[in-house]
Amino acid sequence: MSTFLGIPGIRRRSDGATGGDAPDEPFGPVPHPDEPLRWGDAFPAAAKQTLRDDQLRANLGHATRTIRGKRAAVVGEVPDWEALRDAGSAVKEQVMADLPDLLARLEENVTARGGVVHWARDAAEANRIVTEIARAKQADEVVKVKSMATQEIGLNEHLADEGIAAIETDLAELIVQLADDMPSHILVPAIHRNRSEIRDIFRRRMGDAPEDLSDVPRELAMAARAHLRRKFLSAKVAVSGANFGVADTGTLAVVESEGNGRMCLTMPETLVTVMGIEKLVPTYDDLEVFLQLLPRSSTGERMNPYTSLWTGVTPGDGPQEFHLVLLDNGRTDVLADEVGRSALHCIRCSACLNVCPVYERVGGHAYGSVYPGPIGAILTPQLTASSGGLSGSDDVNSSLPYASTLCGACYDVCPVKIDIPSILVDLRAREVDADRSRSAVDPWRAAMKAASWVMSDGGRFGVAGRAATLGHALGGSDGVVSHAPPPASAWTRSRDLPAPPKQTFRQWMAEHEKDGGER
Repeated sequence: MSTFLGIPGIRRRSDGATGGDAPDEPFGPVPHPDEPLRWGDAFPAAAKQTLRDDQLRANLGHATRTIRGKRAAVVGEVPDWEALRDAGSAVKEQVMADLPDLLARLEENVTARGGVVHWARDAAEANRIVTEIARAKQADEVVKVKSMATQEIGLNEHLADEGIAAIETDLAELIVQLADDMPSHILVPAIHRNRSEIRDIFRRRMGDAPEDLSDVPRELAMAARAHLRRKFLSAKVAVSGANFGVADTGTLAVVESEGNGRMCLTMPETLVTVMGIEKLVPTYDDLEVFLQLLPRSSTGERMNPYTSLWTGVTPGDGPQEFHLVLLDNGRTDVLADEVGRSALHCIRCSACLNVCPVYERVGGHAYGSVYPGPIGAILTPQLTASSGGLSGSDDVNSSLPYASTLCGACYDVCPVKIDIPSILVDLRAREVDADRSRSAVDPWRAAMKAASWVMSDGGRFGVAGRAATLGHALGGSDGVVSHAPPPASAWTRSRDLPAPPKQTFRQWMAEHEKDGGER
């Protein structure tokens, strides 16, 4: 059986692409094939491409509507839901205020129970730590629990460069990995794929998939289960993230829906957990609040099918070596921001994505970051402000705060009440201020000064109004201008402009008064 990076059924072709035993067919990110999406494109350019994909919008629309409906039903069953949101928000406020002490307490308790704690200032340090642990165990592959933190630091790619295969065991992450794709949703990374596309990916990229595999969900799940089972049985090292870390006991928690994560957390000899430093809760009582908020907000379930808790090392039970990597990677910079720090309250439920009208139409790839949707629009620019962006592109950071209608739906559903719209407005203001300092000539400021000059005098305003009526000829039969010359072309490139009327209000009023005088 052919392999590529340790994944059965994937081989490297002579042109550098990957393919399975079936005829080669490109998968990868799903935007319009005539104009491939580049990871790290600024949001407007990327969104323009993804909007062309009708199948993508259909997949996203169906999935987000389904999740929204399930969430609304289970949230409606909880009489004290708003009180739970308040409690979750209060706990997160406490964590941010006491973070240094809580981290020290967590380290003390993890160490006391046989774990080893590592501190990583950035992605490079975290990747180096994980790689050294895998090498010490002579592991040429690791099995992985779904983790946003490891995606953030590019762990899979780093391990591949070091000759170590990272095997994603979450079904959606496996689909993304086999397709050489990028995640497009925090909770459901393959939300942009339908089951027929998944069947084709399995047939061509998963060498042990049945030749007659159908697109029936049960058959797809069984094929993935058989594919992953021997990986669980042979893996020496597993890598996970963590949904929560309890400072008082040194306990880590992972919540999931499939059970693959639990296989990773219990079977290998060595477990490495990469956790953002903001994922702490002070006590077990606080954990109870989030175990009610998270499943209802994320999957629309009353409780998680699998909630795994582990504390250090237990002789003869589970991994006999446990490493916790505490990841900063820009988080302390965010913590220092009085306005933006509440973005660190996020518990990665993805509820804001499922209600966002922008995300539903453009998908996660357009955000050019591992954190898509409304939370990504505020988190990514802050985490990467000093490092050039998760994608290495300042254009991504500057455009993301504008990837929103500011409708406020994200705030309404956030289980910890992050005021995303207010943070977006603040980030937009900072970007405008930065533009002023970067450019000797500020076109927007010049335009506003010109408008002020025109509008401050009745005569000048009247002349400008009469001149604007000349644009009426640019309008089509539908009364809108779809293509206008510069500078109005900056608007019509992405939206229509209502055609100016044939006459100004002053002209109409003059005619009206004249007609009235004659009568």
